[in-house]
Amino acid sequence: MANFFLFMTRSFFKLSSFSILLLFYLCCSSFTATEAYDPLDPNGNITIKWDIMSWTPDGYVAVVTIYNFQQYRHIQAPGWTLGWKWAKKEVIWGMMGGQTTEQGDCSRFKGNIPHCCKKDPTVVDLLPGTPYNQQIANCCKGGVLNSWVQDPATAASSFQVSVGQAGTTNKTVRVPKNFTLKAPGPGYTCGPAKIVRPSKFVTTDKRRVTQALMTWNVTCTYSQFLAQKTPTCCVSLSSFYNGTIVPCPQCACGCQNTSQPGSCVDPKAPHLASVVPSTGKNSYMPLVQCTSHMCPVRIHWHVKLNYKEYWRVKITITNFNYNMNYTQWNLVAQHPNFNNLTQIFSFNYKPLTPYTAINDTAMLWGVKFYNDLLSQAGRLGNVQSELLFRKDKSTFTFEKGWAFPRRIYFNGDNCVMPPPDAYPWLPNASSRQLISILSLLMTLLAAMSFLFGYA
Repeated sequence: MANFFLFMTRSFFKLSSFSILLLFYLCCSSFTATEAYDPLDPNGNITIKWDIMSWTPDGYVAVVTIYNFQQYRHIQAPGWTLGWKWAKKEVIWGMMGGQTTEQGDCSRFKGNIPHCCKKDPTVVDLLPGTPYNQQIANCCKGGVLNSWVQDPATAASSFQVSVGQAGTTNKTVRVPKNFTLKAPGPGYTCGPAKIVRPSKFVTTDKRRVTQALMTWNVTCTYSQFLAQKTPTCCVSLSSFYNGTIVPCPQCACGCQNTSQPGSCVDPKAPHLASVVPSTGKNSYMPLVQCTSHMCPVRIHWHVKLNYKEYWRVKITITNFNYNMNYTQWNLVAQHPNFNNLTQIFSFNYKPLTPYTAINDTAMLWGVKFYNDLLSQAGRLGNVQSELLFRKDKSTFTFEKGWAFPRRIYFNGDNCVMPPPDAYPWLPNASSRQLISILSLLMTLLAAMSFLFGYA
């Protein structure tokens, strides 16, 4: 009986250990699956469509199109980089509208030399100004893709690829695997290629419809955690009714490394020109100005004026990054009064309604050829605008930090907000708090005097 009891006890503990491990695995799997979910853009993704347009003696000619279906996250210079791994021994005979970064070992070919013989090619977009005989539609933008809300017409990029040693029928062709997308750095995770219904195309006169011979799609989603381990922007606050300026939280994007002098740039340094790159050159690795927050970008929200029926906010975006000119930047802000936004100056605006009935999220971006470029850190490294809101008497108040945003994104990345207890408070609220503290001190002193008097 004792042996049976011991056996049952051991079995129970083994089962419990297995259950715990299984539960831990499921939790980790669920976190991995949802880490790229964006509540403000739940359906946003980048879709890669691979359309086989014709067969060749040893393969096919395909048009590959990258669609940016994200509402407010775009791909800026130096642009996208697309990679994959061939399923068989395919080679790329030629390309239009794009090129591989490396040719690879093509020594086994004696006559025509392929464009690329690598098992895992990496493709980039061609630059603007490419000769017309090397272009196709939607190519040659330097890898820059706009967000879907800002400009759907420029939210796609295409290139043509001629593939050899690949099979010449739908049954012998194998889809590539292990797709990767950098835009321009890490952050995107791509799923497997899935064969779908062939794409259809309407001719320019709209009287005939053609279709691809074979089509497969690849879906890539973004995760800010995979893109960078530290935040890239922060928020500071101020108001007309309180002289306190609430700065970005200290070390919001990192702390100054005093043991490594080159970790940031002092704008007052005499050798500044030798450290800062020339204007127009972008690098994914930031070179930031020395600040307490060490963020490449700061967004300042200032409650500027109060009218009888309206109130006004000024937004200033400052670039502290010497290595980046932010092209086609955008800002997403959440505030309950965006449903009564009356006027906006010098920015474009479109409401985002991820919750359909609730209109509390706004997307802002620069006016083309005016302020759609946020220049690198320096005298011109800022853009600003003002917003005029109509008051909703049932909800409007300046108390308890209501006038400040709930959340702010810059170029799709969540910015670090100050803690709520640091927000600028109304003077009458602070004076009431001061009076209550003084009253408490006076009561305490009176009680102590009374005790000492009768001691």
